[in-house]
Amino acid sequence: MEIHSHIDEQLETDLLVIGAGIAGISTALETAETGFKVILLEKEPFVGGRVSQLNQYFPKLCPPSCGLEINVRRLKDNTNIELITLCEVTNIEGSPGSFTVTVNQKARFVNNRCTTCGDCVPVCPVERDNSFNFNINKTKAIYINHENAYPQKYAIDPNVCLGETCSECVKVCKYAAIDLQQSSRQIQIKTKSIVWATGWNPYDANKLEYLGYGKYPEVISNMMFERYSAPNGPTKGKIIVPGTNKEVDKIAFVQCAGSRDELHLEYCSSICCLASMKQAQYVREQYPNAEIHIFYIDLRAQGLLEDFYTKTKLDDKIYFHRGKVAKVFKNGTDGQLVVEAENTLEGKLHQMKFDMVVLATGMQPNVPEIGVQVNPVFDENGFLIPDNELGYIGCGVCTGPKEVATVVQESTGAALKAIHQIKGGK
Repeated sequence: MEIHSHIDEQLETDLLVIGAGIAGISTALETAETGFKVILLEKEPFVGGRVSQLNQYFPKLCPPSCGLEINVRRLKDNTNIELITLCEVTNIEGSPGSFTVTVNQKARFVNNRCTTCGDCVPVCPVERDNSFNFNINKTKAIYINHENAYPQKYAIDPNVCLGETCSECVKVCKYAAIDLQQSSRQIQIKTKSIVWATGWNPYDANKLEYLGYGKYPEVISNMMFERYSAPNGPTKGKIIVPGTNKEVDKIAFVQCAGSRDELHLEYCSSICCLASMKQAQYVREQYPNAEIHIFYIDLRAQGLLEDFYTKTKLDDKIYFHRGKVAKVFKNGTDGQLVVEAENTLEGKLHQMKFDMVVLATGMQPNVPEIGVQVNPVFDENGFLIPDNELGYIGCGVCTGPKEVATVVQESTGAALKAIHQIKGGK
């Protein structure tokens, strides 16, 4: 990453929000709509975070466009918010009421003249792994995550783009929207308050080879399953057995994949059980006769969401097995996946065949390592601990695993804390 030694732009604001997922957007809106100036930073080219990658989310089981579309409209219309994408915070100095934050903004290579007409895509000669779809498919070097992505303009991946030696996209762009000579910029922001809303990453399933991930294409993570189920995903919402394109007949959901395990994640992410039950409903809608088996250690269903668990238990096509999965392998005769797990209620070891396995991997905090004069405080698992004395306000999953509804509620609280800090409160 190229970082300039000089400052290209200086900005001032009341509140700086780091992260433009559902937590950061909600906090920025709640603060800006009370009249305060907000700068909203996002490290990716587009806002929305993990929520934008879901097919549906709790509690209403509506698509991300339902909540994000309204918030993006509010974001676009609010003159008190300045959104800056492709940003990474490199340094923080100061204290509540007077922070100085240094930010490196990477080049997008596409300017505001872009109309997302798409003429540039067919002529681009190189491809990249589509990280938005967890590398299930590919995009061209110039890309947009999905049709409703915001900002509504393409971005270019400099890691694969051939640059000015190619320039095919520049030649076909009727709007002069592509500038391959753009470079990164250094921005200095003076702010009275900072809210961390940096979100989360799925636990790396590549570390779970004993569960078949990376060895068998039919074994995928729960977030990959969300993308297979989403209408804007790689299969346009058609759930198929990866690597075969077959319809699903019998599927297993493996809970605590790498969680509650001292070799991986020691903690429980709390929402994974319900997420698998939600995904079981995706299967039921497309394949009414498919068998769905959920292997668990303990089932977590918090608050009002327990009703969802109760309803799921009544489904005669969904089976719950109390026992941690020991391994996933392929049968040598018919090539089917085999899930081996101990049924702790019976004290017996069982092996069952499936044509697809989904690993419920946990949530890890996405807290960047940056240079700071006063260090934020993190717990033993890397989650941010809000600190009133140091002035660090956190919200969303960077402070602990939680579902979307709780994140939005927490964001309102973060906005109130930030306003208190802006006005000189301790």
